[in-house]
Amino acid sequence: MVPLVPPWVLRAAFARRLSVMYGTEVPAYTTLVEVAGQVNDDVLRDAGESAERLGSIERVTAERHGAIRVGTPGELWQAAQIFAALGMEPVGFYDLRDAAASAVPVVSTAFRPVLPEELDRNPFRVFTSMLTPADRRFFDADLEKRLTAFLERRELFPPELLEPAVRAEREAGLPQGQAERFLTLAVAAFELSPEPVERAWYAELEKVSAVAADIGGVTSTHINHLTPRVLDIDELYRRMEDRGITMIDRIQGPPRWDGPDVLLRQTSFRALAEPRTFRETDGGVTTGALRVRFGEVEARGIALSRAGRALYDRLVDGPVEEWTARFPGTERQLAVDGLGFFTYEAVTGRPRDGRRPPDDLAGLLAGGWLTARPIVYEDFLPRSAAGIFQSNLTDPGARDSAQTGTHYDQHGMSEAIGRTVHDPFELYAAQQNDSLARARRALGDIEESDV
Repeated sequence: MVPLVPPWVLRAAFARRLSVMYGTEVPAYTTLVEVAGQVNDDVLRDAGESAERLGSIERVTAERHGAIRVGTPGELWQAAQIFAALGMEPVGFYDLRDAAASAVPVVSTAFRPVLPEELDRNPFRVFTSMLTPADRRFFDADLEKRLTAFLERRELFPPELLEPAVRAEREAGLPQGQAERFLTLAVAAFELSPEPVERAWYAELEKVSAVAADIGGVTSTHINHLTPRVLDIDELYRRMEDRGITMIDRIQGPPRWDGPDVLLRQTSFRALAEPRTFRETDGGVTTGALRVRFGEVEARGIALSRAGRALYDRLVDGPVEEWTARFPGTERQLAVDGLGFFTYEAVTGRPRDGRRPPDDLAGLLAGGWLTARPIVYEDFLPRSAAGIFQSNLTDPGARDSAQTGTHYDQHGMSEAIGRTVHDPFELYAAQQNDSLARARRALGDIEESDV
């Protein structure tokens, strides 16, 4: 039997090659990765083991999330097939249309590994946004018709890329030669195309939304940003500005404070003017520039439960003093209040003096029966994602709020791509509950052995 390159190895190789390619296209990204690495080294030196509370330094260093934009459910289906070959499944539904004041007419999901062991091997993610041409707040009937026709004529992912992707998913890997060819084609599919942009068509869409133009105004897709993970995002922000790189005006997400890091904090350097060629209405080709790609960086914290997320949503736009007063200031409080997700492990080898373990989680933790380790938040925040998009737009675009928006939801996206879009809360809860059940069984075994 010919040995196969497994999906996680394909995923890790794809992430590395994509990073090299994107660094070639956007040199400031290479600077971002360099500064993130320096900050991580400094945090690890100063904080020691606690710096790896939310993941080993090896994982944090390798970690990336990419972002792409597609125009139709068919294109999203094809993207899902490519990511499935890499062991990545759709997780979460994000509606960015109402998450920012600017016109961002997209709905999104993220493709990533879902099993903890796969995340530990390589946690690569791709935040994938799909245009919503039927939404009358942004596109009238005539523009929708022409935009849909344009999108249907293009081919983002060729058959020679999709065919091995199907095989890789079906057979859980590819032979070495096919794996190499698949990776080469996959990276090429996300390169910035040198094909001239139809200036008039792009400009018409740009009046509605720069995001819409970036999706529907060109004949290909491309990596919009590639995001490293950093352990101190505030320090990175300062160091990037010291290097003369213009950052957006704020860090999106939870505030900086002395309590536990939760969810996701993100920022970016501003979209850069990149040289592009344009086809004019007379058929001539000219040169110009577009600002559509930026350099994002993220710091990840603890995954929150639905109740924890609701509390976050209530507090995040208020003063820091209110956050500090009302949000749990310790990991243990997050755990016992049911606001955060953790994995639990029984503490063995300690004398119990005939004591029986309590039934409640608070008692198990306080009595030293269990240890809790936070589950890293692997997903995204729609308001933060929209905030990053908005901060990198030079024009807010146009929105007719008198019109009714087209309905999109997680179920509809699942149907469109023929795959279940996982609920991230359910994934975290299952991981936590499995660990707690194992820990309780272990405590029961300990108790029986003491009898």
